Order: sequence, then structure tokens, then C-alpha cells
Amino acid sequence: MVSNALPVLAGLVAALMAALVLWPLRQQGRRGFMLGVLALGVVGACLYVLVGDPRAARMQPTPSVATLRDGVSALQQALERDPQRADGWALLGRSQSELGNTAAAAEAFARAVALAPDDAGVLVEAAQARAQADAGKQFDDTAMDWLQQARRLAPDAERASWLLGIALRQRGRDAEAADVWSSLLPRVEPGAAQALQAQIAIAREAAGRAADAPAVESPALLQVRVQLPNAVKHGDWPATTQVFVLARAVGGPPMPVAARRLPLAGFPARVGLGDGDSPMPTAPLSAHADVEVLARISRSGSANRSEGDLQSEVVRVTLPHDGVVELRFP
Repeated sequence: MVSNALPVLAGLVAALMAALVLWPLRQQGRRGFMLGVLALGVVGACLYVLVGDPRAARMQPTPSVATLRDGVSALQQALERDPQRADGWALLGRSQSELGNTAAAAEAFARAVALAPDDAGVLVEAAQARAQADAGKQFDDTAMDWLQQARRLAPDAERASWLLGIALRQRGRDAEAADVWSSLLPRVEPGAAQALQAQIAIAREAAGRAADAPAVESPALLQVRVQLPNAVKHGDWPATTQVFVLARAVGGPPMPVAARRLPLAGFPARVGLGDGDSPMPTAPLSAHADVEVLARISRSGSANRSEGDLQSEVVRVTLPHDGVVELRFP
């Protein structure tokens, strides 16, 4: 049958390419060489089953995940035989991430960085995987070092700068984040530059610095109504209290794809979220099919979550969305 033959063909092609790539390793052991070829062939067939066949969209998710797990297992065995392949560890990290094994993905990428410390792309992926594995989705010192090293190796690496800016904002270093993002403005398209300028303005405001330009308004793609709890409406909250309305990509990186910050005093009945509220111009709100919407009330007004903050229940929304998203606090 065609449905069986095409994945097999894809696997054979992947195995052939793997043999060409791994051929210099054959002298280190024929068994290890053959296992490497077989593993990458299996992975190639798995990837075809997942994304290459138009009918894959109608397949049940369980067999696909099981097949990917089999490919991961084969790749792990190959890496046991030849653990000095940085590209193999990076591939394993991506595969574990697809399976939702964030800790295993971070560990695999860490092995890849140890073998290829001068590969900017691997450093960025490793930093993001490390943050994804963190309970608070925070970029720790190691992840920060990797992002900074990636920027030194590839100053034009946009993704490294996006994430470094987010990492700096997580630490309250808003002025530095604004400077990092500002360096990207000459290199991005006009539409992306508008969204980025809005985030730079927010960072500068948080740092107590005047924005170079006012935030750019964009059409709202989501209308959100936040039902503030009575304890907040009638309680004693400081003037610094801010309400953050956030949209996060389902299964995406550890940062919002759209965010608004508004003072608690005079909080509006509705809040609109659009592409101009996206911290990553290359991945605006409109680029995501499914998002999680939530609100957080911060006593200190800081973007970093702290003790005493209140967070609403999370509502999952499919875009485009015509109605009003209702957010309530437990």
C-alpha cells in the first residue's frame, strides 16, 4: 500500500543520507556505524509519518507519538555508541521537546553545547530548552550565558536577541532589554519593527526612561474582559498595582505572545490584544492558532511574578476569535 511504502521510502532515503554523513565514523566501529545509520533512517521515516504525508493530519495522535518515541529510542542507542555527535544530541533535544519531555530536552541540548560551544544556533536552542524545563519558565545564569555567547558569535542572530531581551526583563533589567531589542530595529521588516518598538517602549517605561517613540497601536485580535475580584475592588492595594493581560502560545516558548500592562486604578471594562502587543515581532499574536489568555494583578507593578500577586484562571482560545474572553479569578 502507498501509505506503508512512502514512509519506508523516506526512511531509506534518510538512511542513505545518514550513511554518507556518518561514513567517516565507520572506522570507529562497524556496529556503531550501522546503528547510527539505522537510527537516522527510523527518524526520517518517523518525521515523514508525522509531517510528510497529507493524510497524517487525520491520523490518531497516539500512534504518531509512539512512533516518534521509537525513533528517539533508536537515536539514544546510537548516541550511546557514538556520544561525540553534537548534531545527534541537538536532534535528540528537539525530539524530546516535541514529546513534551522538557527536562530530557534540556539535558540533551546541554550535551550538544558541551560538544559545540561555538554553534550559535545550538546555544540558542539550549537556552530556550533550559528555560522551558524550569518550573517558572525562567532563563537562569547558564541560559543567559549561552544567549550572550550566541550573540557574540553571531551578532545578527535575531532569535538570540529576542530571548536575551526577555531574559533581561525577567531579571528586572529593563533598560538593558530595551537596548538589546533596539539593536534589532534596523534589521527587521517594518511591520515587525512596529511591534518591537511597542515592546521597547514598555521596557523603557518600566526602567523609568522616556520612550523614544509612542507605542504603535494595532487592531485588536482579542477582546478580553477581566472580572476583578471583590478583594481587589474594595481592598487596600498600593498605587503601584498593575494588571497584566497576557496571551501565551499553547505549547510554545516561555513568554507571552501578546501582553498589556494597565494600572489597577481605572482599569477598563475591556482590554484589546493585537500584534502590536507581541514581544516577538517574528511571532506575533496573529501567527498563532491557539493561545492561553490570563490576567495577573501585581502589587509591585513588576512584570516578574512575585509573592502576593493574583492570577486568573487560564482560558484557551482559538484564533480568530470574535467574542469576548472572560477572565475570572479563583
